[in-house]
Amino acid sequence: MEVTKSTPRSTTGRSEAKASRRAAMLDAAASLFAERGYNGVSIEELGAAAGVSGPAVYRHFSGKPAVLAALLIGVSKDLLEGGTAVVAESNTAEEALTGLIEFQVDFALRQSNVIRVQDRDLASLPEEDERTVRSLQRQYVEVWVDAISALHPDSGLPLLRHRAQAVFGLINSTSHTLNSKTTARETVRLRALLERMAWAALNA
Repeated sequence: MEVTKSTPRSTTGRSEAKASRRAAMLDAAASLFAERGYNGVSIEELGAAAGVSGPAVYRHFSGKPAVLAALLIGVSKDLLEGGTAVVAESNTAEEALTGLIEFQVDFALRQSNVIRVQDRDLASLPEEDERTVRSLQRQYVEVWVDAISALHPDSGLPLLRHRAQAVFGLINSTSHTLNSKTTARETVRLRALLERMAWAALNA
């Protein structure tokens, strides 16, 4: 009896489809958790928002806590990796800090739902996952601290960390004012304003 084997192309296609469905579920989770809170959303509602049945969610996640963990750990990894890359690709200290500001502003404008979920529901994570998120975020802060220190070498590390955290608060607070009525023009203006304010705050 001849056994039909999957070709690399078909295997890749299935993998891409699975990754796409998983991404859709995380996008739906970010939107629903931001709107109603983690405890206000069921697996069935999450599946429906992603265009699948509730039980189908379990093909990708062990349960709702795993969805929240994947969302917040994933974005924390993306920030750390992205920020590290910005610095590595910069030729000067000023370019590195400017790049980090632009990177964070872009994140805040694109991922406002995730920021709201982080602010409200981080404590809903299982303890180990919460530690992972906090560890990744501390590493991301240190990327900024190193970049600020290159421009302000006489400032102590505690003050540099305060500067970085203050700018995160400034930039990320925007997530609580953005909504579906925010126009593209308003977003462009907001981006420029946040970048100017962040640079001024870091170099005050």
